[in-house]
Amino acid sequence: MKIFQAKVDDIPRAAPLFVQYREFYQVPAEPVAAEAFLRERCARQESVLFLAENEAGELLGFAHLYPLFCSLELKPIWLLYDLFVAPSARKQGVAQALLARADDHGRATGAAFLMLSTATDNLGAQALYEQHGYRRDLDFYSYNKLL
Repeated sequence: MKIFQAKVDDIPRAAPLFVQYREFYQVPAEPVAAEAFLRERCARQESVLFLAENEAGELLGFAHLYPLFCSLELKPIWLLYDLFVAPSARKQGVAQALLARADDHGRATGAAFLMLSTATDNLGAQALYEQHGYRRDLDFYSYNKLL
């Protein structure tokens, strides 16, 4: 398995996985808009998209990180907003490899930490993240305001 950072030319191959990810979270697939979203993030260098590929060149999953900054640490941080592995590639170490690559990227960029959130009923993902060293934040609540 190979993990690499996507370039704009990789987006058409990555878009179907991104659409599956959106469907997993029960939002409209919108394949054209989803691909355009990824292409724009990549072209503007507003995010980092890591792709996992098998020996046959098939994409198995992705990790999508967005840059943020921590005022308290005076350092950058990364938001791991999207992590997805194709159903046929699960339980093969793909997610662990993507998480390890995200860790490496965070260290290489001098980040204070990586952060993520997941659905409260996504127990499999919670177990994976905790096995990988993530800890549930018990000190702060997260709030969202829809606009």
